[in-house]
Amino acid sequence: MRLLKAAFALILSTTTAFAAPWKIDPDHSHLTFTVDNLGFSLTQGQFRKFTADIDFDPENVETSSVSFVIDTNSIDTNSKGRDKSIRSKNYLDVKNHPEISFTSNTVRLLDDKTAEIKGDVTIRGVTKEATFTAEMIRIAPNPFAKETQLAGFAVTGVIDRVEFGITYGAPAVGVSIAVRLDLQLKEVK
Repeated sequence: MRLLKAAFALILSTTTAFAAPWKIDPDHSHLTFTVDNLGFSLTQGQFRKFTADIDFDPENVETSSVSFVIDTNSIDTNSKGRDKSIRSKNYLDVKNHPEISFTSNTVRLLDDKTAEIKGDVTIRGVTKEATFTAEMIRIAPNPFAKETQLAGFAVTGVIDRVEFGITYGAPAVGVSIAVRLDLQLKEVK
């Protein structure tokens, strides 16, 4: 448990006690999802634009925080027609709701590599609590710039779209949406 606290502290703290801050590396971070398609297959997609703010206090895990803002217009399911449909009022209604947000309420360590993050997800103006699991993959120097540290995480969870008022096509088009954030942080000097 102490190893994880120390690693998270080294990676995520933005206090002056550490040499440099850490920021999300957008070129190596991906927010993807899968949803059942009529019971025949899984449709995969991603949001190409999102930002994250991560703060971690190793001395008091309960005060840690994570927040994400996703540009709903950046959805990409590899189908222009489907993306247009998802952007419409039937689903995300991007004209009236250009963002999906998540703000953590609690972060709780489960073991030396895993944390549970509970917080509020807001989609189409509706806010509901959700739980995600964050697994630390690795922290190490960048092999191409050894003076800079990198850190990797996999964050997973499930969103029930009906809870947010997105009922169109349910249940033929899946209700449970599996979400995965592959997150790489880099030290900024």
